[in-house]
Amino acid sequence: MKLETHSPTKSKVQKKDPAMISTSGTMDRGAFDFHTRISEHEGDIMSVATRDVITIPPTTRIIDAIKTMTKKNFRHIPITDAGTNRIEGIVSSFDVIDFLGGGDKNRLIENRYHGNLLSAINANVSTIMQHRVVSIPSDGNIKEAFDLMLKNNIGSLPIVDSTNNVRAICTEKDFLKFTAGIVTNKTVADHMSKRVEKAPAEMTISDAAKVMVKNHFRRLPVVKGDILIGVVNASDIMDFLGSGEAFEKLTTGNIHDIMDAPISSLIGKDVVWTTSDTDLGKASELMIKNSIGALPVIDNVKLCGIITERDVLRAMAE
Repeated sequence: MKLETHSPTKSKVQKKDPAMISTSGTMDRGAFDFHTRISEHEGDIMSVATRDVITIPPTTRIIDAIKTMTKKNFRHIPITDAGTNRIEGIVSSFDVIDFLGGGDKNRLIENRYHGNLLSAINANVSTIMQHRVVSIPSDGNIKEAFDLMLKNNIGSLPIVDSTNNVRAICTEKDFLKFTAGIVTNKTVADHMSKRVEKAPAEMTISDAAKVMVKNHFRRLPVVKGDILIGVVNASDIMDFLGSGEAFEKLTTGNIHDIMDAPISSLIGKDVVWTTSDTDLGKASELMIKNSIGALPVIDNVKLCGIITERDVLRAMAE
């Protein structure tokens, strides 16, 4: 395996220094059996779950839920009964931008709150939470959890005890650790999404959010001309709304000028990317190392796809 850093003077990928990983010449090892690997831990979902899980009651204000998720860097947060801690729903960063960014949930602002954003964000989080929650008992096994997440196309799985109280949470990233650094003999090329919706750097945050919600994308590559300058995801938009000047605007109900800022203003770090010949094990390692959920795929300085945590896990399930 080789790790390369490309100078912006040699590549048109972006202005900053990207990280890229290639696996040329490494595909001569034995086959990797993902099912065998996760079965080694069968019967103990708690061994891979995140136990430090924070829950909020359904009466929590939407604005406070945003603040909590931003502060704790959560993509998802379970909603539980305040008295019993039994799970009642779950809210994600995608639900937040759906609500504030022009999706179906955004219609609530107009229909229920007559366009009053301030009233809307002070409503209970139960207004925008997902009421149908797929969960798994705390004595469940890892393979069952993995299969549930893929079958239901979800990025997180609350883990509950016999009384339906939340004990922990399992995410796609937890499963990605099973493949990180392993030669799987599966390449990015065969499992990446080749249809890539790109956001021009000057596109507004509001319009980018609408594109993400409409297409059910959790992330958008941002380009300036034909140059990839970054990737923005739903959590980036939520974090932006939950901190600093944007949060102040949100709490006063005057957010339109903030949402009209260019999407490129949310790019805060260098682009981490890969090539289509990369082994999925190395792609997993790169995602975990950089705390990202997807990698743009670039061949011959051209953006040709994107590979996500879920793509990797689906490939491993084959």
